[in-house]
Amino acid sequence: MMDIRMVKSSLKNTTRSFLQTIPLLLGVLSLVSLILVVVPSSLYKVIFTGNAFIDPFIGAALGSIATGNPITSYIIGGELMDQGVGPLAVVAFIVAWVTVGLTSFPFEAIIFGKRFAAIRNGISFLFAVAIAILMHLTLGLI
Repeated sequence: MMDIRMVKSSLKNTTRSFLQTIPLLLGVLSLVSLILVVVPSSLYKVIFTGNAFIDPFIGAALGSIATGNPITSYIIGGELMDQGVGPLAVVAFIVAWVTVGLTSFPFEAIIFGKRFAAIRNGISFLFAVAIAILMHLTLGLI
């Protein structure tokens, strides 16, 4: 049976840990919001080259910086497609937008460790590019 003192101690430690992460979490959310406001979606059309080998890296890099949630990424992806950005870049952007988090890296590094955060973000970036390329190969667009 669990001792009530152990439960109280665990609850106290968990609460303290949670309260310590709130300021960092608010900072990350503020930074993400700032990036979304500063970089207008019309600028993306200028940035993408139309090159099937370079665009996925550009898309993944921009998606990594402008981190967001999946619902927002679909809206932005649609807007990018409407502005003439190719599907290869848009897929890499959307996948990186959701899976890579450079703006949230400091928070993730504190919670999980720098090495884990760096490896996870690096792998996610590479997979964003690979998924975009595989999607195009599957659909026969390249």
